Amino acid sequence: MEITVVQLVLIFIIACIAGMGSILDEFQFHRPLVACTLVGLVLGDIKTGIIIGGTLEMIALGWMNIGAAVAPDAALASIISTILVIAGGQNVGAGIALAIPLAAAGQVLTIIVRTLTVGFQHAADKAAENGNLRAISVIHISALVLQAMRIALPSLAVTLSVGTSGVQDMLHSIPEVVTTGLNIAGGMIVVVGYAMVINMMRAGYLMPFFYLGFVAAVYIQNLVILGIAGAVLAILYIQLNPKYNQSQVAASAGNTPNDLDNELD
Repeated sequence: MEITVVQLVLIFIIACIAGMGSILDEFQFHRPLVACTLVGLVLGDIKTGIIIGGTLEMIALGWMNIGAAVAPDAALASIISTILVIAGGQNVGAGIALAIPLAAAGQVLTIIVRTLTVGFQHAADKAAENGNLRAISVIHISALVLQAMRIALPSLAVTLSVGTSGVQDMLHSIPEVVTTGLNIAGGMIVVVGYAMVINMMRAGYLMPFFYLGFVAAVYIQNLVILGIAGAVLAILYIQLNPKYNQSQVAASAGNTPNDLDNELD
């Protein structure tokens, strides 16, 4: 697939927004479902972008920064894997499997950039002591630009090279056994990732629904029907679970006739 200049510029802008969004955490443009969909829209295959984004979203649900621990970079993995699948002609499963090492590489880049921004923070402290508000704003924006380039530059490099004949020949020369293994690994990663999220939530009581969902997905090809069935099961679970009906239980207990009252009557 040949990448036009307009597509190149739009991907660069999306990557910049995703890079800044991964730090700001306000509009969630760095989430796989959003980033992959936008890249798919730019490359003319929004359906594939949504499929990749939805699959990666299930994997990345448990990825979060806690204290000094930096999570894998979902933004870099989302954008580059979508480019490789749509523009590089790879299978969705292979793109999902490649997203994991890409996220790990993005994690290293995140640590490097955050280390560099320590100097920006000290400069901002000094500007605050001098009462220079303009300098604080410039430093703040400069640090955000670094975060944007962390995603934009690798994405730009992949976008420029993926359409070349050399890269295309390299991608198509990958043995079938490797691509098949990547497809299988991509499917397993989704299952393991979502199971880890449920385990982290300590919600083992949801595991039957977890298994039921994957079994039903094999036999029910219509996603609309599958989604409606899932919503109905969720509503039934909430209605039948006593944990969510404490007020009704208390009300029924309060309306229970008292034997002593009957005797007094």
